[in-house]
Formats: sequence, C-alpha cells, structure tokens
Amino acid sequence: MTTMTSFYNGMITTDELNYYAARAAGPGMVITGVANVDASGKGFEGELSVASDDMLPGLTNLAKTIHQNGTKAILQIFHAGRKTNHQILRGEQPVSASAIAAVYPPDSETPRAMTVAEIEQLIIDFGEATRRAIQAGFDGVELHGANTYLIQQFYSANSNQRTDDWGGSRDKRLKFPLAVISSVKAAIAKYATAPFALGYRLSPEEIETPGIRLEDSLYLVDQIKTEVDYIHLSMGSYKRTSLNDKTNTATLISQFAAHTNGIVPLIGIGSVELPSDADAVLADGADLVAIGRELLREPQWVQKVQAGDEGSIRTQLSPTDMTELSIPPVMQTYLSTSFKTVMQFTTDGKKNSYQDELAPMEGFEKKLQ
Repeated sequence: MTTMTSFYNGMITTDELNYYAARAAGPGMVITGVANVDASGKGFEGELSVASDDMLPGLTNLAKTIHQNGTKAILQIFHAGRKTNHQILRGEQPVSASAIAAVYPPDSETPRAMTVAEIEQLIIDFGEATRRAIQAGFDGVELHGANTYLIQQFYSANSNQRTDDWGGSRDKRLKFPLAVISSVKAAIAKYATAPFALGYRLSPEEIETPGIRLEDSLYLVDQIKTEVDYIHLSMGSYKRTSLNDKTNTATLISQFAAHTNGIVPLIGIGSVELPSDADAVLADGADLVAIGRELLREPQWVQKVQAGDEGSIRTQLSPTDMTELSIPPVMQTYLSTSFKTVMQFTTDGKKNSYQDELAPMEGFEKKLQ
C-alpha cells in the first residue's frame, strides 16, 4: 500500500491525505503504508517517516483523516534493512543483520552488518515510533516483519549469518523481533491511555536457500501469538499453498489458523476482490480479511458490499480513472511501471493469480528506478 507520496524527509503530503480520505470510512481498520523508524531504514523515495517528533503534526492529520465513520487507524512501522541503496540513503551504505546482499533484485547492494549498539538503539527507535503513533492519535501500530524487510532479515538464515547473540540458531535469529515487540509493548504500557493495538505482519516463506520455511514462520507465530493483538499475513493469493513443499497441499491460511485459532486474530489476505473471496478467507480460518490492491481499484468496496451493489465493484483499474480515484500522480507512475503486473489494468488483458509464486510487493520486485 506504498504511496511514494510523502515529502523527501517523510512528512505527510496533502496528496497522501486525500488518498487515505477516499479509502477510509468503509473498512473497520486502515493500515497505512510503511513508515520508517530511523533514517537508515528508508526503503524508497516518498516514504512516510515516524523517526522524529517533527513528523507528529502530519501524522496527527493522517490519523484524523482515517478516523471517518469510526474507522481505526493503524500505523505500519518498519526498517528496510538491506532492501534499499546508497542513493536513497543519501550516500550511506544500507545496514542489515549481516553483510550479505539480497538475492532479489539481482543488483542489490551489499549492506553493512549492524553493530550491537546499533541494534540496541534501533530497538529503542521502534518504541519511540510507537510513542509518536500514540501521541498522533493512531489506534495501533503494525510491525512490518514481512516482505524481506529488516525484522524478517534478522529471522532469516539467508540474511542473518551472525555468530553473536543476535544470530546463529533459530531462537537467536528470533531475538531481534522479540526485542522489538517488547520495546513496542513497553511504549504502549507507558504512553497509551486507551486501547492500542500491536500487530505483526509476516511472510510465510522465502524462496532463497537458506531461508525461512513454513515451519519457521509457524514457530515464529507460536512464540509471538500471546504477545501481539493480531497477526497479518503477506501473500499475493489467499489460495496459496507452500511454495517450497509441493507435497503440502493445505492452504497457508488454514495452517496458520490452526496455530492462532482462539488465541490471536489472524488477518487473511491475497487477491480478495469480491465478497465471495472474503467469505472464502474467513471459511479457511482467518478472523479478519484485508484488501489492498482491490481498495486501490475500488475505494468504496465496503460501502458497495453493504449496499448490495456488488455488480458495480471495480476489479480492474483503468489508467484513465486513477486521478478520479485519488491515486497521487507519483503513485500512478509506479503502479503503471514497477507494479504494472499486479494491478490488473483494463488495458493489459492479463490477470496474475500469484497462487504459486511470490508477487512483487512480497519482496520479489524489480528495482525501482
């Protein structure tokens, strides 16, 4: 749900507020695109930031904009880790758990391994970002531990090959995500005066070797399911089964639901376009359903479903309608280029299911120019 429309320093813009205003009021909860918690975590130009108190006025406006008709506002927070480059970081080298370049895209830069002091400071930064989200009036934060960003990088044996206490065994690789969760929970306990949610987003599998496999993600869920308020999957199709183990034919949602049922709400996702898709996600064991790309194509999705007006729901996007749909100009450009394959433009005549492959937004994207 990246807009690439914030100012150069991560402050919110009017175009961005208009984009969210067009999509609030219907969903019960709106999760923003990612906001970096530190300048070193900026993953792309036009990215939202929650790295300093200077961001509070804009973030406050964003929360108010989302709070239409009782919609809850969740600020997604993250650090890009090695999924960035020195140009975006104004000459600085990207950082990660280890000095290992990402496999995708193939020309990814090699990051610098973070020092222990930097790791400890970043954990504090996540807590400070949570404080700002509370002060800005959000109803929760979501830790973006998916799409091969830094939190996931620490858990993956592909990107984390440290030999100190922050890497090695699976439990040691899990130490950073757990520490970030603890920091966020401490900030909530200290600053929140009303219920404030903590969500965690994760990618079920990596296709790199070594890398995160389904059993690793299910283990992660078992470790955090009593520590967070919801778990949000990231995948291009709700029908997906394992990408690595073709003998495992159960849907990923059903397998995660077996670990979360009755303990923590599970958000199912992936190419949900019509009410029948949402019903299928719920029937598979999810407690909540998220729509992403479909909300770009149809900002009034929820309202149309409630009105029984399913026939008017857009499931394709006309390039000529993007301005009318309050999609900011720069966002229109990258949707039409780097993310063209996932948007189902009326001019393409194509539809990718992403049932058996990773979608670009899951960390498999081409390098943005």
